[in-house]
Amino acid sequence: MGIKERQERDREAVRRAILDAARELFVAEGFQHVSIRKIAERIEYSPAAIYGYFPSKDDIFFALAEEGLRLLGDPDAVHGDPQLEDAPPLERVRAVFRRLYEFSREQPQYFALIFVDRSVPRISREYERFAFAHERKQHIIATLQACVDAGELPKGLNTAVAMRALMVGVVGVAVLQLSDRLGPGEDPDLLAADVLNLTLAGLGADVVLQSSGLTACPLENQPVADAQAS
Repeated sequence: MGIKERQERDREAVRRAILDAARELFVAEGFQHVSIRKIAERIEYSPAAIYGYFPSKDDIFFALAEEGLRLLGDPDAVHGDPQLEDAPPLERVRAVFRRLYEFSREQPQYFALIFVDRSVPRISREYERFAFAHERKQHIIATLQACVDAGELPKGLNTAVAMRALMVGVVGVAVLQLSDRLGPGEDPDLLAADVLNLTLAGLGADVVLQSSGLTACPLENQPVADAQAS
């Protein structure tokens, strides 16, 4: 191994140590209570050394959020699942949101950072970096529209609101599980399945949706290029 390769490997190892320490501290103490100094102390580096890898604490969080969202996976991957190859669109929708719940069980620290901690910066501040997240949500909306086109969901359904309702239900169960707020003997996996089934059944029954969808975050509602220009 050459000197340059060894230096790159060592730099990546330090970057990894910074991110791991930050993730653990963010979850244990909350984003607002964590400092570059605390992260540096945890890995026995100087704060100045941390700044050589990340300009700010926010940049560390954004790197972690990006990692977490990529671990969550691409909703388009359900089309490559052999078990869903001939499945109707509604089953693909179910699989996407089931995967979101499973992510909360498999990667609870990343899930807490992205979906639970109220003090972390919004990823909408980093439009270009999280363009893939916008694209994934558009894919989910398109899959819901495929359900409408196939007659599995009512015509005229606001698919953006439907996506949000499904997400809120699944995330709600995950938060109850992570915060230890479930009742004795209550199975979060079964509760998540019930919430998903009930929400899909309500959407299929043409329940009137009163909300108008996402409006506060540019990343959610317009092309990334437009959001950057605004």
